[in-house]
Amino acid sequence: VQLQASGGGLVQAGGSLRLSCAASGRSFSTRAMGWFRQVPGKEREFVAGITWDAVSTYYTDSVKGRFTISRDNAKNTVYLQMNSLKPEDTSVYYCAVNRYSNRWWVSDMDYWGKGTLVTVSS
Repeated sequence: VQLQASGGGLVQAGGSLRLSCAASGRSFSTRAMGWFRQVPGKEREFVAGITWDAVSTYYTDSVKGRFTISRDNAKNTVYLQMNSLKPEDTSVYYCAVNRYSNRWWVSDMDYWGKGTLVTVSS
């Protein structure tokens, strides 16, 4: 099982990026999935989550109204559209598969992808 995150890069404040996380090895179409981020020296934190059927989405307060999580189960892929980026969004972003449907602690995740670095310059 592999989760491959991509789409990170360097962007100016106010800009946008779209992250993708493609799963291979098995289907996660019946599993909730999420995005987390981590900066060196800090704990990994929840950013956004989506249920298997995309009916419900969840966001940490600091990204509400700016980030949008979505998924395409036919492609086994989850996305994170990030708009109005701020320097404080700079982090390594990770996608993960949730063993539950609406709990978003790091310990609730089953599988993790390798991260993709997002750098927002001021």
